[in-house]
Amino acid sequence: MNAIDLLEKQHREVEELFEEFESAGDGAKKTKERLCSKISDHLAVHAEIEEKLFYPEAKQEKTEDILRESVEEHLAMKRVLADILEGGTDDEQFMARMKVLQEQVEHHVEEEERELFPKVRKSCSKEELEDLGNRMETLAEELFAEGEPSKHVPDQTDHAPEI
Repeated sequence: MNAIDLLEKQHREVEELFEEFESAGDGAKKTKERLCSKISDHLAVHAEIEEKLFYPEAKQEKTEDILRESVEEHLAMKRVLADILEGGTDDEQFMARMKVLQEQVEHHVEEEERELFPKVRKSCSKEELEDLGNRMETLAEELFAEGEPSKHVPDQTDHAPEI
């Protein structure tokens, strides 16, 4: 699968999970816990494949500023996610943190799809995007297969990764 198509597919999956989370009733604690776990795992995998594979391949003069901002946005997302994971669903800040996380993710997705992806599409061949997408898909599958991909997020909140 093309790298950008894969990332956009993941964006839509997380948007749907957030929509499910929002529509769950106030008394749906187990549903919210399950959805929070799925959202956390999906975001952890998505961030890792972008940081390890996509961003280094996308780095060029025209994208460097966007990529710097993107890794900082990942860091902010990971910090909120770490607070959510550490506090759990019983924390009185849980719903507020989930809302902040959703807003951060929506902003990040919008910028990637509007600014970064068009530049990468212009600078990479179809073959390069296919190869990169295949490598990203393999890494994502490996991370999910290991189980609980989000368990490493609290250890990734000190600084933004190098790209």
